[in-house]
Amino acid sequence: MNKLKLYGSPDSPEMYPIRDFLNRSVVDFEWVDLDEANDIPANKLDVIRNAGNYPTVEFPDGVLVCNPTLEEVASHLGWINKPSYQEYDLSIYGAGPAGLSAAVYAASEGLKTVLIEKSAIGGQAGTSSLIENYMGFPQGISGAELAERARQQALKFGVEILLLREGINGSFYDNKIHVNLAGGGTLVAKANICATGVEYGKLNLPNETRFLHKGIYYGAGASEACFCHGKDVYIIGGGNSAGQAASYFSGFARKVFMVIRKGNLSDTLSDYLVKRIAGIANIEVMYHSEVKELEGDDTLSCIKIFNNKNLTESWHDTSKLFICIGGNPNTEWAAANDIIRDVNGYLITGSDLLKFPEFQASWKLDRLPYHLETCVPGSFAAGDVRFNSVKRVASAVGEGAMAVTQVHQYLASI
Repeated sequence: MNKLKLYGSPDSPEMYPIRDFLNRSVVDFEWVDLDEANDIPANKLDVIRNAGNYPTVEFPDGVLVCNPTLEEVASHLGWINKPSYQEYDLSIYGAGPAGLSAAVYAASEGLKTVLIEKSAIGGQAGTSSLIENYMGFPQGISGAELAERARQQALKFGVEILLLREGINGSFYDNKIHVNLAGGGTLVAKANICATGVEYGKLNLPNETRFLHKGIYYGAGASEACFCHGKDVYIIGGGNSAGQAASYFSGFARKVFMVIRKGNLSDTLSDYLVKRIAGIANIEVMYHSEVKELEGDDTLSCIKIFNNKNLTESWHDTSKLFICIGGNPNTEWAAANDIIRDVNGYLITGSDLLKFPEFQASWKLDRLPYHLETCVPGSFAAGDVRFNSVKRVASAVGEGAMAVTQVHQYLASI
């Protein structure tokens, strides 16, 4: 079978989202740099050249599509589906570790289950080049591969997966959740689990948006590693995602710089990664440091770093900056209803709700909310999106499974 082929320029900002989506979806594809290719048939080359600096995708069946959206790519691969039922037992929003785990357990236990994901399967974990502390994989496993295995397992049990779809607002009545989907349509379910996770934080600097995918990338960006040969790469963040990215990029880049505000890594990074980074010659950790300015013409070319201990600042040449700093929960949808969140936007569940006066006024049931249940009966939260959750893949998987157990308890009571 022919591979999918992706033609274009490495610096095209439209190229990165497609490469990233294909990598995270574990799609085997061939990358063709137009600046180096010399064996493309003339008729095909004319079509590709006419796309200008935009990417062109050649699908295994030979169809060429210039500057496709992710929806067009996914549709041509047969991944875009419509809901099959008017109503489900359980709807799950977010296909990271928590959502995938919930989907596998729910469907295997007979619940009519639908899983909705607005981007690629795997969530933030799907961008990790290697997860080494997840039980059962002594040699580690990439986040994308782990997510793909979970996706296949979910499909095996009959989960419907709606990819590149998003709920824009929800309402709760008649013991059901009714969610309007972006692009049209409404999804109805007797219970739901929010596992929408978090987004990586932004630096909020001038030029940040201008350089997006043109030198600045949010997350570990494993799909960009092969374009970092001989370059100096900067990674902002001191958590496990940043540490794994630094370790991975060190095999491609001339040098990798980790930029962190604190004076040590051990407060935020697993011990095995601290030791590994210390043993890699071309990784340098810049402690007490922050990126303050971004410069470049069409693409990023240099960054200004401020040392908050020495109170000095300096410019550094780079065309690759990866931002892996604390994220914001994906709970904007909750602003339009009565779901209780903390000041940072995380969903409050279980006994933590008892501290909120608005919960006491709105909760009408004789029982208290289950551990992972929000202030709306039948609406649950699992994984990173939940207040006080443990930000680890294993705990997210566990919460997804636990949420399904509580969904069963809820459904039995209505």
